[in-house]
Amino acid sequence: MNLVGHLNCFVVVAEELHFGHAAERLGMAQPPLSQRIQRLEKELGVRLFERSSRKVELTAPGRLLLEDAREILTRVDRVYALAERARLGEVGEVRAGLPSDLGGPIVAALIAAFRQHRPDLRLDLRETGTAEQIRALAEGALDAGIVRHPCDTRDLELGPMLGQPVGVLLPADSDLAASAEVHLADLTGHDLAVFPREEAPGTYDELLAACRRHGYAPPAVHEARHPQFALGLVLSGTAVALVARTDDVAGATWRPLLGEPLTWRTSCVWRRARDPEQARAIADFTAIANAVLPREAGMTPLDGAPVRRVVQRPASGFLA
Repeated sequence: MNLVGHLNCFVVVAEELHFGHAAERLGMAQPPLSQRIQRLEKELGVRLFERSSRKVELTAPGRLLLEDAREILTRVDRVYALAERARLGEVGEVRAGLPSDLGGPIVAALIAAFRQHRPDLRLDLRETGTAEQIRALAEGALDAGIVRHPCDTRDLELGPMLGQPVGVLLPADSDLAASAEVHLADLTGHDLAVFPREEAPGTYDELLAACRRHGYAPPAVHEARHPQFALGLVLSGTAVALVARTDDVAGATWRPLLGEPLTWRTSCVWRRARDPEQARAIADFTAIANAVLPREAGMTPLDGAPVRRVVQRPASGFLA
């Protein structure tokens, strides 16, 4: 049985409540239309219409079926439209920004999950800092992003706030590496390697302010745009690095900070899309990211965490 064709006939008859008018609208003769409705009723095991010489009415089962039938036909139309777009090479895409230190396995897991859920879309990921993501979202150059807070999210939509404790990456032969936890004040005298302020000004300023509050004023701050550069500074004994949990490597070890005084606050952000299909694509990306980040990056929800609106201000004097 051509279920989709029969459902289409059912919906038209239900809207017209007149077999003659419905047949005219469908571009077919009335007897074949009546036969289609009868076959659908036989297949479903219920009467869909009460017919008389003067009127046609939906039965109770018919009224129940109508909404679902319309939804099925809408989905079928979407499938055909998608197939036509693919045939013409018009496959949609989601352009999303990611912080540079998110980590290769996390990026790979995000891509794999998105491909599995939305194989019809191309995912264009761009490694870029929070500040640049916010600008690109405002200009329409990005659809969504994963940013560090605080940042200016005016006119953007925000996903759940996720927290990720920050620890310290130390030379493996450091005396501090023998401790299970490290107090920030214990880092006194060590230079600090951290991401450039221009990438996430609010997060950068919060980090240095927290260091000062807990008794650590680094003699110099070295900007490390890429995690591998920060690792090189640590391996050489030049600096320590404040980073989220990372696997130990030869010559360097990661230790948590006592009391967890530092936490990266991360969330998805996205711009409002007028096109329903694009809005759905962006929603799917953010939902997938919110599932992948806790599982792969160890981030945890920060229920009720305030979202701070910030204005960028000049560097606080800690730049090397």
